[in-house]
Amino acid sequence: MSPIAVIDFETTGLSPAMGDRATEVAIVMLEGGRVVDRFQSLMNAGVRIPSFITQLTGITNAMLASAPDAAQVMADASRFVGDAPMVAHNASFDRKFWVAELQRLGLPAPQPYACTLLVSRRLYPQAPNHKLGSLVDFHRLPRAGAAHRALADAEMAAALLGQIQRDLRARHGVARPDHALLMTLQRCAKPAVSALMAKYAAACTGQ
Repeated sequence: MSPIAVIDFETTGLSPAMGDRATEVAIVMLEGGRVVDRFQSLMNAGVRIPSFITQLTGITNAMLASAPDAAQVMADASRFVGDAPMVAHNASFDRKFWVAELQRLGLPAPQPYACTLLVSRRLYPQAPNHKLGSLVDFHRLPRAGAAHRALADAEMAAALLGQIQRDLRARHGVARPDHALLMTLQRCAKPAVSALMAKYAAACTGQ
């Protein structure tokens, strides 16, 4: 299957429309379900981090003072991703910052985003909740470093994506659980998931 870029941002708040900026980005590149490369950097956007965000993430204003400029980091991140489609947990959040930070540089952000949170809600309704850490524990996947740091969260989202793809193969008979299927599945009404999976499985077997 084609490469997939799994991304996570840490930020100063919830919305770039309210003036919030990215403080850290991490991207895990997958090919055939295997990690083939990683990108991670703090970034200095010239804004202060609220104290409650520092308490959540551990990222301090002093750390950002010596971090590379946000424009350089995002230009490098854009080159790293290239044309690869993207995945994130709660992707609407990360996509907003991806688009906003690249728009500041006049760079396009055409990559389609699949969301492991939305897909998990459809595939794992029995999970206690659909937070990233809870799903990692539900599937007994390894935790990667401290939560609410970009690389740790991107690694865990990548591991969750791998679990989703394995389950689509083993439980639903989908030979190629690619990014396009994830996009279709996340938009599917929950009562229609079984029919959608049967359709894809039949297509895989040529029936």
